Amino acid sequence: MSDAQEGTAATDSGSGLDRLLDAIAALCRFITGVSLVVLTVIFGWLVFGRYVLNATPTWVEQAALLLVMVIAFLGAAVGVHEHTHLSVSLLRGLVPAWLRTVFVVATDLLLAGFGLLMLIYGGQLTLFKWGSLIPLIGLPEGLRSLPLTVGGGLIVLFSLAHLWRVVQGRDLRRDTIE
Repeated sequence: MSDAQEGTAATDSGSGLDRLLDAIAALCRFITGVSLVVLTVIFGWLVFGRYVLNATPTWVEQAALLLVMVIAFLGAAVGVHEHTHLSVSLLRGLVPAWLRTVFVVATDLLLAGFGLLMLIYGGQLTLFKWGSLIPLIGLPEGLRSLPLTVGGGLIVLFSLAHLWRVVQGRDLRRDTIE
């Protein structure tokens, strides 16, 4: 089973909450995919403008920074939901199943805490910077940190959902009780 299939199989799609979270993750994947395509297209326009038209479009860099933020933070949240985020599993693989479950729960708690910090401080930064504009594209500066805020909130939501499934005995991740 591939990692992506394993991550998807980590949720029991029987509950309404799980289906809702799967839909949110699918929406995030769609947004990040579109953002990646747009990023590729605007960099193509940058190269064309610079070398063919001899007129570099200056807005591309600022737009690219926004798109990278969207891709990074929404993509990270999806990775938490699908249990495909970067983790070191060597130690978990060497310990007994009961301790492995403790490690998985601790990881979910740490991720939820980190996501909460992203949500709180990203929200403060977004509100603080919303009144100024990004040079060259004229959008609110707070848009730069909005993906951080949304991604943090989603990480909290997805991590707590993992914990809820563990409590209910419905967690199907390979790292938990086998």
